Amino acid sequence: MSDIFISYARSTEAQAKQFAEALRALGYGVWRDDEIPANRAYADVIAERLTTAKAVVVIWSAEAVKSQWVRSEAERARAEDKLVQLSVDGARLPMPFEQTQCADLSGWAGEATPGWKQVVDAIANLASPSRPQNDPPRKAARKLSICVLPFANISDDPQQEYFSDGISEDIITDLSRVSALAIASRNSAFAYKGKSTPIGQVAGDLGVSHIVEGSVRKVGNRVRITAQLIEAASDTHVWAQRWDRDLDDIFALQDEISQAIVAALKIRLLPNERRAMERRGTANVEAYDIYLLARLYLDSGSRGDSQREKAVVRLTRRAVELDPQYARAWALLSYGLSSIPEESRGGDSDGLAEAERALALDPDCAEAHAARANALAFTDKLEAGVAEAELALKLDPESYDANRVAGRLFYYVRRFRDAADCFTTVANQAQADFSQYGMIASCYVALGDRDAAKDASRACLERVEKILAHDRINSHAMAYAADALAVLGEGDRAREWMRRAILIDPENWLMRYNFSCALGVNLNDADGAIELLRPVMEGSATRLLISAATDPDLDPIREDPRFQQMLAVAKARIAAHKPAA
Repeated sequence: MSDIFISYARSTEAQAKQFAEALRALGYGVWRDDEIPANRAYADVIAERLTTAKAVVVIWSAEAVKSQWVRSEAERARAEDKLVQLSVDGARLPMPFEQTQCADLSGWAGEATPGWKQVVDAIANLASPSRPQNDPPRKAARKLSICVLPFANISDDPQQEYFSDGISEDIITDLSRVSALAIASRNSAFAYKGKSTPIGQVAGDLGVSHIVEGSVRKVGNRVRITAQLIEAASDTHVWAQRWDRDLDDIFALQDEISQAIVAALKIRLLPNERRAMERRGTANVEAYDIYLLARLYLDSGSRGDSQREKAVVRLTRRAVELDPQYARAWALLSYGLSSIPEESRGGDSDGLAEAERALALDPDCAEAHAARANALAFTDKLEAGVAEAELALKLDPESYDANRVAGRLFYYVRRFRDAADCFTTVANQAQADFSQYGMIASCYVALGDRDAAKDASRACLERVEKILAHDRINSHAMAYAADALAVLGEGDRAREWMRRAILIDPENWLMRYNFSCALGVNLNDADGAIELLRPVMEGSATRLLISAATDPDLDPIREDPRFQQMLAVAKARIAAHKPAA
């Protein structure tokens, strides 16, 4: 394994190469992300290399400061006490990195550059030969810190996994309210879902002192939950328990589990923390279960299939009937409504009123702001939607819904770096979501970074293959596979996937739209792109027109008179059918 890991933004790739060559000349093994094997997932290789590196050199620039990937790598290096920082353009470092020494290497002129000795000395201190070669540095665990691994679904029905995931998320949320306890984020914890990673490795990777793991078995109206708290350093059980309860007791049971963990760690809860842990979005167990099921439908299935969105709407309508004060259910109802194309919506709402209802019930709910952002964007108020999405991210930077919506809206307004960061957050949280890597690839194609686009496309294909193994007619997955193949230069295979998908689902306008993008930007087939896009523009709704108006994947045909005429006719058609204000 290499001694040094180099983290940088794409705009500073030339400097990264120079620094790597200079360090290799000093005898160090140096790794950066141009060396990822074609058969490995990008995120897995990055995590592995970060773990084994003795020093992590972060090249700060204005772009790197905004990059969630660079900041994530820097945060891990800082926590593991192997961070070496340098700046190439004087950009102001984000907190808490501005509190750590950073060498100024602006105007690189080889080893004579002021600050280079500072970098070399820092690396020598970390990567000296005296450090054990086969004992990579681990992240130092804070005194009381914890990771709640996703509880395993051991129900007879594998579809009940949505319920076990919901239990895990709620326990993470509860424990995050305890000021004396540091807790790994949902994003970090769910990265280990479905993996047999040793407890010691998880603790070392995340820098936590304790691990919680457990299982959920749900049968009819009964639920059995087991949970155990493990001290990572000694690999011993601090506490373990099993509960058999009626489903009606699930909220009290969640409180009991969270408070038992706190008690086992000998933490004394403050009164406001206890109240916060006991506060739920709903007290209605059936509404909660239906909400979790609706979210599962939204996160799976084939996008562009209006039946999926309609199922989400039916489920969340039932949830808010059961509990009209359930803000998150109103937010999800809004998202489902605004995702249904106008031609399939009938007399249904566009989702804006439902988002407003969610915000009235809980003004600080990130999901509600994300739902409002989505509804605004698809009612032709894109700038207002972007502002609302930024507010959602500010309230909860790790929110799955906020990042999913913000990524799309940032993409529409061509903020590709910000969009890629949001899509990456969603991809890390949803291990089966292939579309996020497809969007990351599109962002990097727009930015002119083909290598990064190919990395994301390989990750997309890897996830698509898992989906198609048990859902062979998922046209949404097939569409992203074709797009990924096009990015990777496999044009014949991409066209074959397109032909097959269109035969399976000929009226999926979103799928056809994605194929048009692939033909236009990656396969240089303007005629094919326009012919595939024609029925989309003739029969589709506002949401695809918003995308078509700005999508960089359509830039190769944007000046084509045929495209311009189709877009103008479609806009006129939509405007003619809009109700008067």
